[in-house]
Amino acid sequence: MHDNNPHKHGYDLQQLAQSYPALEPFFITKEDGQISIDFSDADAVLALNAALLKLHYGVENYTLPQGYLSPPVPSRVDYLLHIADLVGKDHKTGLDIGTGANMIYPILGTALFNWKMVGSEVDEDSYAFAKALKEQISLPKSHKKSHLEIRLQSDRGSILKNIIKPNELYDFTMCNPPFYSSENEAFKANKRKNANLGTVSYHRNFKGKSHELWCNGGEALFAKRLIKESVDFQKQVGWFTCLISRKENVPKLEKQLNKLGATHQVIPMNSGQKKSRFIAWKF
Repeated sequence: MHDNNPHKHGYDLQQLAQSYPALEPFFITKEDGQISIDFSDADAVLALNAALLKLHYGVENYTLPQGYLSPPVPSRVDYLLHIADLVGKDHKTGLDIGTGANMIYPILGTALFNWKMVGSEVDEDSYAFAKALKEQISLPKSHKKSHLEIRLQSDRGSILKNIIKPNELYDFTMCNPPFYSSENEAFKANKRKNANLGTVSYHRNFKGKSHELWCNGGEALFAKRLIKESVDFQKQVGWFTCLISRKENVPKLEKQLNKLGATHQVIPMNSGQKKSRFIAWKF
């Protein structure tokens, strides 16, 4: 994890439960006597995220509707910290593409750095909940909730068009695209993940609606579309970035960026045993 990530050495669950008592009912005792939670239980993961947001970032009243993606906070913080290395920390404006009902990146971007954050969302239900969540949460006193904005992408064939308005300038865009190309692929991956967690449950521990987990062509095609569309907004965005979970997708994206004459770099990120990365480019 990033050197400045407060979660790189794990969690103090007792301290988290003191700050957020609703976490304690999810405690389990492992065979070695250590206290943990069942990471295959989506409700336990959501409670852990709410506790982390409250204790470390001063964000209170965080919740999600049943069935929606409950994103792991530490890896989301990592992405933002690496972006801060790329663009700086002070007075930045960012766009989170596909922010989801959880709106986690805009919330953390504002809570961490007091950045102005816009989140775009194509699903109307997720958009409606994200708007309600913005009003429900509280941020640290010195941070402005007005720095959070949610926009509905009304054109499912577009990513940046209709979201970035004329004359708007962004220091960066960020995106965590759907990993999978189909529901079947997502199901198989979740089955493997639960087996690694020592459970036979087929439920997704981070949940997630279909549009949050898979799309036609998976992350590779989504990233290609984003790169192609970014050409039209090169004068309005400093750095475009996109998470890429599968390293085998990187070379084809770099080839596309080279053809467009874009400056680009791949920034590695590690979270536990999971290795990931994001690609960043500018014109």
